[in-house]
Amino acid sequence: MKVSKWLSAVLSLVLSGGLIAGCSQPASNPPASSSGGTGQAGQTITLKMVESITSPQRTELLKEMLAKFEAKNPGIKVDLISPPFEGADQKITQMLMAKEALDVLEVREFNAKQFSMNGFIENLKPYTDKWKNYDQLTDIAKRRATWVDNTPYYIPNGLYQRVLFYRTDWLKEAGLEVPKTWEELLVAAKKLTDPAKNRFGYSFRGGPTGWDYALITIWAYNGTQVDPASAFFLKDGRTVFSTPESLEALTFYKQLYKEASPADSVSWGFQEMVQGFVSGSTAFLIQDPDVIDGAKEKMKEGTWATAPLPIGPSGVAQQVVGGPGWGMTAYSQHKEEAWKLIEFLSDPEQSTTYAKRTSVIPVVKSAAEDEFYKTGYFKPFIDMNAQGQTYIDVSRPVDYKGWGAWQSAADKDIQSYLLDKISAEDLLKQWDQYWTKEKAERK
Repeated sequence: MKVSKWLSAVLSLVLSGGLIAGCSQPASNPPASSSGGTGQAGQTITLKMVESITSPQRTELLKEMLAKFEAKNPGIKVDLISPPFEGADQKITQMLMAKEALDVLEVREFNAKQFSMNGFIENLKPYTDKWKNYDQLTDIAKRRATWVDNTPYYIPNGLYQRVLFYRTDWLKEAGLEVPKTWEELLVAAKKLTDPAKNRFGYSFRGGPTGWDYALITIWAYNGTQVDPASAFFLKDGRTVFSTPESLEALTFYKQLYKEASPADSVSWGFQEMVQGFVSGSTAFLIQDPDVIDGAKEKMKEGTWATAPLPIGPSGVAQQVVGGPGWGMTAYSQHKEEAWKLIEFLSDPEQSTTYAKRTSVIPVVKSAAEDEFYKTGYFKPFIDMNAQGQTYIDVSRPVDYKGWGAWQSAADKDIQSYLLDKISAEDLLKQWDQYWTKEKAERK
């Protein structure tokens, strides 16, 4: 199959360009066999599996789970490939393009459509139709599994979403309640800000992917007008950047930076904003569940907690929920065995254990009844997912041709706005024109 020019263009933006030149075209390559036997009686089949979001701790956990799978399934072995996190998705793409021996792979939202369009990954519907645990997946997990063409190309292994981290001791000292809205957050953050004591209300993110934080306020201010399926647009087809509510949101966003955040947070990325919170410089932080372990390690118990995301004036908050998962190569010669592995890893018991030990949000309904998730730092994640009308799951337009180029420019745009080099009106006009054109060219 000839790899599309579109895929190459996306890869050149997402991945380091130097390695793209080394990618071979898969068209003339015959499907490669996995190592091991042919599946005939008495022979051992060896599945090749590759993970994307690698870390030493996660890889060790996966090896434990694979050992259990092998013990339950004599005759099937699994070779786990764990590329370094930086470049793992590029490695997987290269393996698929070359049709290297591979049966099970970790698929992510930003490459799921590319992989399906190029015929790299298998439609799992014939398997999920017969899988007793498919209905055990939460609604959000099912939407992640089927967001490409409403077809299950992978089974999510955990969810990445954000909540509000806050300092319980600072709020108590100031006599403040936990903010439920963006306006309440601003009021509390301003009251807690005291530069003389190196205390600030909010861990602002103005550096890499800072545009993403501007977006969650723009969405919250536009409320239910936003199209959940492609959240840069409204349900009436206009861009989300075309409304008076978005102008109000950007005005609010600059106020949050200038009046309640450290000045140098205009260049903060993930590490800096998390460090600002766990080191005791900021009162509020909006981040993923993987911050919980670091906060436990560096902060005194009882001085911090988590809460649902602030909602906007319309009473809702949008969230982009990441959900990578396990898929199968379309050219695997051992599809039944590959599905058996995916089915095992996605079993509610295995899946919940995985979520607990990797600090991701579980994808199965039964986890909500687990004592681990009924109280404490993870409870707000479960609560938000149970209130889908208030905390609306939305998708970014990652499948648009101009997505990668827009991301690169948007960080600079937001910084220019925060530093008063461009007005909110001009910024919104630029983004409105860009996405209006993108939508027109897509038709």
